[in-house]
Amino acid sequence: MSGTYLGMPAFPAAARQAVRDDVLRANLRHATHTIRDKRARAVAELEDWDRLRAAGKAIKDHTLRHLDHYLLRLEESVTAAGGTVHWAADADEANRIVTDLVRATGEREVVKVKSMATQEIGLNEALEEAGIAAYETDLAELIVQLGHDRPSHILVPAIHRNRGEIRDIFRTEMGEWGRPAPEDLGDDPRELAEAARLHLREKFLRAEVAVSGANFMVAETGTMVVFESEGNGRMCLTLPKTLISVVGIEKVVPTFRDLEVFLQTLPRSSTAERMNPYTTMWTGTEDGDGPSVFHLVLLDNGRTDTLADETGRQALRCIRCSACLNVCPVYERAGGHAYGSVYPGPIGAILSPQLRGTGSEIDATLPYASTLCGACYEVCPVAIDIPEVLVHLRERVAQGGPVTREGVRVTIRPAHGHTAERAAMRAARLLLDRPAALRAGERLLARARRLAPRRLPGPGRAWTDTRELPSIPAESFRDWWANRERETPQ
Repeated sequence: MSGTYLGMPAFPAAARQAVRDDVLRANLRHATHTIRDKRARAVAELEDWDRLRAAGKAIKDHTLRHLDHYLLRLEESVTAAGGTVHWAADADEANRIVTDLVRATGEREVVKVKSMATQEIGLNEALEEAGIAAYETDLAELIVQLGHDRPSHILVPAIHRNRGEIRDIFRTEMGEWGRPAPEDLGDDPRELAEAARLHLREKFLRAEVAVSGANFMVAETGTMVVFESEGNGRMCLTLPKTLISVVGIEKVVPTFRDLEVFLQTLPRSSTAERMNPYTTMWTGTEDGDGPSVFHLVLLDNGRTDTLADETGRQALRCIRCSACLNVCPVYERAGGHAYGSVYPGPIGAILSPQLRGTGSEIDATLPYASTLCGACYEVCPVAIDIPEVLVHLRERVAQGGPVTREGVRVTIRPAHGHTAERAAMRAARLLLDRPAALRAGERLLARARRLAPRRLPGPGRAWTDTRELPSIPAESFRDWWANRERETPQ
């Protein structure tokens, strides 16, 4: 990936600061509870939801096992339909490709459909350095961009903002980016939406180049698919002359029929709707219909390395519905910014450390940003076992050792702060391998139970800040069982 946000601290430090923000917590609590309650009702309407979930998992797993085959087939299909395919190994290469493509048109501005892949690689910043203005057209992304902010949710990037804050942003910033907001703009959602609509309409009508992502790519036909709720995507994908789509290689599906599953599961899991309001599909180019030039940039950026991990690769099934964020008690309290990535919440806690590696402080702490309650797995429409991957990554962080990053095998040092944990695990292994020593240790603990502290010393102190150590019984289970056997009549 392009790296963590500049100056981003470890997750515990960032989360500690976020939970002190009462306004942020109120915004998050209201939004996440509303979305997840609506989603639960929408999912309950389908009697075959579990079968759809299993089907989505099976399609994704099959595709990932044969990803090389389907990517080559996708390239053939897109090329045959009049598009051009580019391969980008990392963020720098993807940004260079897109920048060169825009420059070749002679234009100095682009309109954008909401795209997590372009946020992942920092495309807006790369275009800005090249003198090209990139305008976000999704309402929430527009709020984030105008507010010089960062997204904090996959589906609702401005979830951390309330109506009053959005009104102030529009009043202050819209004029610097184009059509200004009305001077008497209020905080009614209809007024805010109308101000955004008028501001964006002039950009849609003059744009010659658009940049998008895609929710799915169909290898069989070369079709790109974008799900969105506002119609801004439809404007970007049909009006400009040149369309450039930047898409992660894991977004491919084998056949057009496979979309049948995801057309049902994604809307219900994300926006709690039976059907997506705007589902746009395009295949290459067609004279007189939509853009006359289409470029597809296939982005790796750590995905191949993730694919090599048998446990961790299931994160690549993700269809970006955000259901896991809305049920996560950690995300609800800490917010998305604490994750230091465009991918927040439970899915970000397993995806970001795999795409970026665990060498940075923030990425080494993300696998611990969870209670392992399992709520994220229960709502995932493609059955990603996020708790399993979290534990797997925790082991990687604690142990360190060799990993493959960007095709090069490197050695990661064990994360700072895990020395005591590793020493305790080694001591436990030695003790558990020796039954006599274990029995002696249990008896010693029982006799010294009155001296046992309520809180752990040193690094373990943080664990007992919010919980008490269990009391030590007067006798071990072995001794209790032996005494019971002696006292029980034969």
